[in-house]
Amino acid sequence: MSDPLSYLPYAVASRGGRVDGYEAQQLVAAGLTLLQRSVPLVRALAGRRAAILLPTSPAFLTALAAAEGRGAVLINPFAAPAEIAYQLADAGVGAVFTNGALAARVPEHVTRVLLDDAPRTARVLHDGRSSDVDLGSHFGLEIEGDQDAPGARDEGAVVYTSAMAGRPLGAILTHRNLLANARSTVAAATQASDDHVLALLPWAHLFGLTVTATAPLLAGATVTTMDRFNPVRALELLASGGVTELVGVPAIFKGLLAAIERRGSRLETALRVVICGGAALETELQDRWYDATGTELRQGYGLTEAGPVCIFNRMDRPNARGTLGVAFPGVEVAIADVADEGADAPPALLAAGGEGEIVVRGENVFAGYVSGGEHGLVRTIDGWLRTGDLGAMRDDGTVEFRGVRKPMFTRNGFNVYPREIEHVIAAMPGVQSVAVTPVADPVREHDIAVTVEGTVTADDVKRWCELRLSAYKQPGSVTVR
Repeated sequence: MSDPLSYLPYAVASRGGRVDGYEAQQLVAAGLTLLQRSVPLVRALAGRRAAILLPTSPAFLTALAAAEGRGAVLINPFAAPAEIAYQLADAGVGAVFTNGALAARVPEHVTRVLLDDAPRTARVLHDGRSSDVDLGSHFGLEIEGDQDAPGARDEGAVVYTSAMAGRPLGAILTHRNLLANARSTVAAATQASDDHVLALLPWAHLFGLTVTATAPLLAGATVTTMDRFNPVRALELLASGGVTELVGVPAIFKGLLAAIERRGSRLETALRVVICGGAALETELQDRWYDATGTELRQGYGLTEAGPVCIFNRMDRPNARGTLGVAFPGVEVAIADVADEGADAPPALLAAGGEGEIVVRGENVFAGYVSGGEHGLVRTIDGWLRTGDLGAMRDDGTVEFRGVRKPMFTRNGFNVYPREIEHVIAAMPGVQSVAVTPVADPVREHDIAVTVEGTVTADDVKRWCELRLSAYKQPGSVTVR
């Protein structure tokens, strides 16, 4: 076996970090105990992947450990049953780690492991039978190894994304990809054992998992989770004085600023690091945040296929508001000519100031897709990943975001692919044609407008989408012609 610390769960358990009062070591030990004590689970996972359908919580780390060595499919807890079924079938999943509230969304023939009481107990539902597993009577977890060992090349996680052609693709991230990006995050954000991170983002998405879970735990820090963002509760936690790092998407910071303004006073906190990603960040929002808190709001950039973070306004440099920042530690970033799209030759890289496609390479770049890779992002023969996003690089290496080249837009920090929504609605009886377009929204970045030709009503279309698409993909308006 490779060095134990080359596997993500062992690595995050080895530094003394905590999640909601639980030692990371305890949470990982519970997951490994689950595998040792449940024969039905082991049988269900034989030759198959696992999946995690959970909100951001300590149980997520237990599930990640129980899936060790099998590649865990990370499923958005707001996903619709049809989306879940598709991902499970495409990835060949044998068991899903979830909770009682979400289990009904999983097809009944799939083994489900309920982690409502983790890390104490788990309930395994298999072949119509239920069995409880004691996770709390293990003898702890002693881990020895090289703290700087390169991550293993085995699958660590699978995240569905890049639905440019109508179906999301399962991006495969190895333990090497995930550990490389987490270690880079520790360096770029100068995370340390005395940090306290407020985790507002879903861990089912790599931005949340890497920046607010695995990286701080690798630094031995403390993590406090929120399963759903509540600006009032978040402000209470920030005002308590213990939180030093906050990570979110633009919509979260807009919500927090609105709550601060309702309070009518400046927010005094212990915040040291404040990071925004997931969507383009307006300079005006950065200015308002600084005026309200006295802390810089630093923008970063990344994508699932790159682990995810590639560019960031690092803590060892002045915050360049209105930019994405500079290349992440261990990541190469360049701007490529958009006219050069092939994978069989190195991309034509542009000089400083030239606008083109952002390309990245490094150990953070993913291993490929579960299936349908011909419809996904292109990786060139010399390892550059073509991101589908446009940018320009200054002489000092700072990158400016110039727009999106691939057919997508963002909503509340989540990627929305028009072709995916069109694909779902086109399957509806009575629909002859459908078009999805983004509508600029001052809070959520974009809303979703759907235009349909056919013998259906707008309410019919909305009900159809509610059963088949995640909450953030639901159309805001439907026009039937």
